Amino acid sequence: MATSGSTNFELDVADYIEEAFERCGLEVRTGNDLKTANRSLNLMLAEWANRGLNQWTIEQTTIALASGVATYPAGTLTMTVGASGSFSVAETITGGTSGATTVITNLTSATSIAITIPTGTFTSGETLTGGTSGATTTLSSAISLDNVKATIDLLSVVLRRSSTDYSIDRVSRDSYLNIPNKSTTGRPSQFFIDRQIIPKINVWPTPDNSTDTLIFNRLVRIEDADSFTDNLDLPFRFYPCLAAGLAYYLSVKRAPDRISVLKALYEEEMERAMTEDRDRASFHVAPSLSYSRA
Repeated sequence: MATSGSTNFELDVADYIEEAFERCGLEVRTGNDLKTANRSLNLMLAEWANRGLNQWTIEQTTIALASGVATYPAGTLTMTVGASGSFSVAETITGGTSGATTVITNLTSATSIAITIPTGTFTSGETLTGGTSGATTTLSSAISLDNVKATIDLLSVVLRRSSTDYSIDRVSRDSYLNIPNKSTTGRPSQFFIDRQIIPKINVWPTPDNSTDTLIFNRLVRIEDADSFTDNLDLPFRFYPCLAAGLAYYLSVKRAPDRISVLKALYEEEMERAMTEDRDRASFHVAPSLSYSRA
């Protein structure tokens, strides 16, 4: 018996849209059909994030901590500059044209600086001046916040000091607010993730050195479906779930007589996908030895 020998079956956005329309008993006839289906597809991917579905988008991220700095971006944030050799970690730099400010958390390379979330918007080409060192350089390109904005949540966080990892506890917004002295310095033992449009991490105590790093697993957004020829950012086991879900979303707008059937199929496929897309760990049951018969 001959088999294909291939395991690379993949659908692009147009394929999913065609499949979804067929399940609704319809055909793709106009550009508006494609547009409305693509919009529904991206809305559904956002819904999946609320379900905590996208385990395949978990990324491990490492950011440097800076002495005296308590708030950090929940992702990677850098600025590209002409040269960074004369600046100092933990100093504030200011844009000469925009007046925007940020704090340096790490001098990652000769032309790259890790920073906190800026106050204001820096302008490409403007002069940057260090508040402590007095050093100057030029901002080579606009700062992108996309990597940070993609963060949905943090799943686990450790602080690394001298090659040793220390767990730190997540606290709520209220608990962080009620810390009486947020300027206390030391080895951070708690963090609060402020899940705004630009998510940020607040650590406490405030770091007492600039050699520690924060390592965290973060759940990030599934990539958008921008073009009809795009392949989607998901593993093959989610193909049936996505096709069923898009058909259900489209039925709400185009085939109301099929809503109940397509919704049931979507939830069934979703249940299968969620069951499969979970962490697995060894589980052992040991008998209790404290009980003995007389």
